Amino acid sequence: MNKKNILILGASSDIGQKVINIFLQNNWRVYAHYNSNLKNIKNNNFLFKNNLEFLKSDFSKQKEFTKFSKFVNKIHFHSCINLIGYIDNVSFKKTTIKSLVKSIQINALMPLIIQRDMLKKMEQKKFGRILNISSIGVKYGGSEFTFNYSYSKHCLEYVPRHIRKLAKSNILCNVLRVGVVNTKIHKKIKSKNISKRVKLIPIKRMATTNEISDIIFNLASEKNSYISGEVITIAGGE
Repeated sequence: MNKKNILILGASSDIGQKVINIFLQNNWRVYAHYNSNLKNIKNNNFLFKNNLEFLKSDFSKQKEFTKFSKFVNKIHFHSCINLIGYIDNVSFKKTTIKSLVKSIQINALMPLIIQRDMLKKMEQKKFGRILNISSIGVKYGGSEFTFNYSYSKHCLEYVPRHIRKLAKSNILCNVLRVGVVNTKIHKKIKSKNISKRVKLIPIKRMATTNEISDIIFNLASEKNSYISGEVITIAGGE
């Protein structure tokens, strides 16, 4: 196939790095967005690095986002994955309008605007894949210190009617609700007893990053030809 372009938002996460590799291995040109953890990505031994470009932007800062948005709008992206997972460790009792809006802005609002702006070129080429990564916390209410995070992920599970209609133009948009995965993100959450949490999972273990990245590739690439407008859960039976 001819090389296709994909924008991966939040690519410095553990899952993001696996996703970068799987798309590179399948002859995609990858634009990997990050905020501050470029070192995490560059330490990886990626294959086909000549097809990989890093893009920095802090989505909490309007000027940075505007500059980033102008750049990506010049490129025809065939696919976009939103893996951003900003966690502020603010409990529901202590959340404020400012902290809640910041989480929604970073995790949901700015990625939505970027994806919206991609649609015109996707329609012209009759191909587009959009995938937003949600969290099992949406189903269960999250932990004590992930209220803002879970609330913003809940916003991602709304798939606009307009985007649903674009399936006729081969633009498929889905949400993947991910359960507990064996990544470093758990160390960022206050008071999280991971062994106790794993016992609640019917399959009795965390998912691996490979398991999640494989599903992501299947949904956000040409391998997906008929799934659209869905919220799909991968959470070990939860």
